[in-house]
Amino acid sequence: MSLKPAVSRSVHLFAAPFLWTAVGFMLIYRGCGWIPVHSRFYLLTLAMLVGTLKSVLILDKTARKSIQRIAAFQDGTCLGAVYSWKSWLLVFGMMLTGVVVRRIGAVGSWTGTLYCAVGWALCCSSRLGWQAWVRSIRGNGIVK
Repeated sequence: MSLKPAVSRSVHLFAAPFLWTAVGFMLIYRGCGWIPVHSRFYLLTLAMLVGTLKSVLILDKTARKSIQRIAAFQDGTCLGAVYSWKSWLLVFGMMLTGVVVRRIGAVGSWTGTLYCAVGWALCCSSRLGWQAWVRSIRGNGIVK
């Protein structure tokens, strides 16, 4: 009996954008809580602009590489392989940074705006993963 959580390629294609979307919404929710109501419209507009730029200029490339990596998987690959070990290190580093920022009390409207921008970027770029997943379940291939 193997303890490896082996899954199909379709599950990987679902898990990758699902994680980005879930984390993105969590960051937006948490960030909104730190932005005062009287500044919310302007700072969320700024966050969406910055997040969209980050999505288009940086994260879309990462999402495409992830999709191509998953496309090369065989069914039965470990679920943890959904991201490369470098990506997992980056995730844990970002989580640690978030914990440190909250522990030192550096939360406020600008931190909230940054959280919203990163969350929005993750949600925007997750669209590429969702598109690949839909193509795969429709039988249209994975990579376009």
